[in-house]
Amino acid sequence: MIYIVLGMLYESLIHPVTVLTTLPSAGFGALLALMLLKMEFSIMALVGMFLLIGIVKKNAILIIDFALDAERARGLTAVQAVREACLLRFRPILMTTLAAGLGALPLAIGFGQGAELRQPLGVTIVGGLIASQLLTLLTTPAVYVLLDKLRRRKPAAGSQPLPAMEGA
Repeated sequence: MIYIVLGMLYESLIHPVTVLTTLPSAGFGALLALMLLKMEFSIMALVGMFLLIGIVKKNAILIIDFALDAERARGLTAVQAVREACLLRFRPILMTTLAAGLGALPLAIGFGQGAELRQPLGVTIVGGLIASQLLTLLTTPAVYVLLDKLRRRKPAAGSQPLPAMEGA
């Protein structure tokens, strides 16, 4: 469903894949944090993963949306557009990540009654945000440029375009 909505938003079949490639880094960070702290993957950790998916997806959308707009409106190349997008969108991405991470930190530390129930939620969010922040800012521009090159690639040498219909 995310792919379909992003496909309509970007009017592209390729760039929604760029956004979706950011999600594994968040899941990896969340699971790694749970394993390092020897916690089980519970329902609360699953809720944290859903929240994490939304935040990480939003960070990638900030970069991709700005880059596509720069490409279309100002005629920049994919490399120039994504570089500018990363530079100008870094602060909003960092602010959102820090706000969510610092908001989940008390849950991850886990004081008070019922803390053991909520602790996997906080650990999942904090671990996933740290990993995704480090990896997304490196992988999103690379995937964007790679997929843009694949999108612009000319047909193979052996293939011929379909002939135009005469009289239609």
